[in-house]
Amino acid sequence: MRVAFGADDENETTAAVRNRLVEAGHELVPVRADAWPDIGAGVGRAVVDGSAELGVVLCWTGTGVSIAANKVPGVRAALAWEPWVAAGARRWNDANVLALSLKRLAPAVAVEVLDAFLAVEEPAADERPALDRLAGLEVPGGTAGPTAPVPADH
Repeated sequence: MRVAFGADDENETTAAVRNRLVEAGHELVPVRADAWPDIGAGVGRAVVDGSAELGVVLCWTGTGVSIAANKVPGVRAALAWEPWVAAGARRWNDANVLALSLKRLAPAVAVEVLDAFLAVEEPAADERPALDRLAGLEVPGGTAGPTAPVPADH
């Protein structure tokens, strides 16, 4: 699988994630830039334009690159810090970019999170209606559709 990869710093965590991708046989599509917004957006663009099937971005907290990637229409970047969150982001939200903290995740944990993300091949079928509603939000003036009224006692 082609995986777009970008990080705004280099440390043991970024090296462990990059090495795991290569060891697992994935083709890396490197995204290089001077600032985290450009890295996040660059990985997002690579996924959306088909240069890569999935993306992985890292910055100090993972939040900045996640926000930047999510500015690209069609990207569903998820910040994950443990395997259950990463797998759930793929399974229930069809996340196509994984964002990780390169400062707060130990290398071994980051690799576990990555493995969980990559292990889910496609979203759960019963999530399709929700994912279609989510896609509707990307259309200018689009909405997620009607919502159920919230009872007054909530």
